[in-house]
Amino acid sequence: MAEAAPGRVALLSIRPEYARALLNGEKRVEFRRQPLAPDVTRVVIYATAPVRLIVGAFEVAGIERHTPSAAWARYSSEGGIGKAAFDLYYAGASVAVVIRALNPRAADRPIRLDEVRAGMRPPQSFMYLPHDSLPPEIEGRSHLRVAGPQPDWSDALAGRSARGV
Repeated sequence: MAEAAPGRVALLSIRPEYARALLNGEKRVEFRRQPLAPDVTRVVIYATAPVRLIVGAFEVAGIERHTPSAAWARYSSEGGIGKAAFDLYYAGASVAVVIRALNPRAADRPIRLDEVRAGMRPPQSFMYLPHDSLPPEIEGRSHLRVAGPQPDWSDALAGRSARGV
């Protein structure tokens, strides 16, 4: 029996507090203004400044489009964001994209973007990644651990500042 082709992988820039909440299971959906392609099956999490590292991944259980008010009504308890911040994020938007996260996994070792591809820059919102460019920690999940306690990126941050990166 032939294996199904893997779906697309998206690298999302996510604020560190929301990345932590996704990885520890407190946040089960990611709210976005722009939709991902419908064939995205996995999201790699890039925690933005001050972390600036790939910190984990999750499988995509579904991608939905709603009005912002409908998205809030349905997913506010799973979104890990307060109403005021949600309203500010969606101010002027007519569509709210909801990415349902499944099986979040934190990387045992945070990954620099240049380990994925030399000269790689963080995406403003998201970018698609070729499967063959993913490090083993993300692609094979060999070094990912099931989410649980809050990830601690202080060692990675201390190492970054010490190296001047």
